[in-house]
Amino acid sequence: MVQITELSFRYGEPERGEQGFALRIDELRVAAGESVAFVGPSGSGKTTLLHLVAGILAPDAGHVLVAGEDLATLDDARRRAFRVAKIGLVFQEFELLDYLSVLDNILLPYRIHSILRLDGAARDRAGALAERLGIGDKLARRPGSLSQGERQRAAVCRSLVTGPSLLLADEPTGNLDPVNTGLVLDALFELTNESGATLLAVTHNLELLPRFDRVIDFKDFQPPPAARS
Repeated sequence: MVQITELSFRYGEPERGEQGFALRIDELRVAAGESVAFVGPSGSGKTTLLHLVAGILAPDAGHVLVAGEDLATLDDARRRAFRVAKIGLVFQEFELLDYLSVLDNILLPYRIHSILRLDGAARDRAGALAERLGIGDKLARRPGSLSQGERQRAAVCRSLVTGPSLLLADEPTGNLDPVNTGLVLDALFELTNESGATLLAVTHNLELLPRFDRVIDFKDFQPPPAARS
């Protein structure tokens, strides 16, 4: 599902006094249907890698293949279409739109690109997901009236509503209490298993790691000292 080779990415220019960052990954492969957790200290590149796999960022060099498509060779418009059609995203900051209802936030992927068709089946999936994650009675509300945990669950619903083949989750349970952490994780794993989707998740919660097929520690991807800012 995901194949990365000779990837390098850098931002910031330390010589100008900017805080620099460099990520290099010689090779990383994730099989279809596999669940993988990314761990490591803050600033080690975990979220950056998710954004590279999603095509939100483009590498400076190397290849990022997702479902056989080399995202590094696509222009912005084609990467966006691919992302909407194939990838579900749970952002660390939720990225919900305050002026939309919870239901419309969940259905947002269908409104941002014509590659997806918003129909009754999509609305039914949105409602079913919301019920499953305990926010079925919140669909008419705006995000500002929800708790942090409820907003987090709305973001998870949005990531799953299109039935993506790849799910990228950045701290998907970071704002949840233990009960809702279990609820969200159960939904993530059950729904990805049911569809055969691949799951890549960033987490700092070490208690969650046994639930994943594999754990990747980002200290293995740190550049040599001379390359760091």
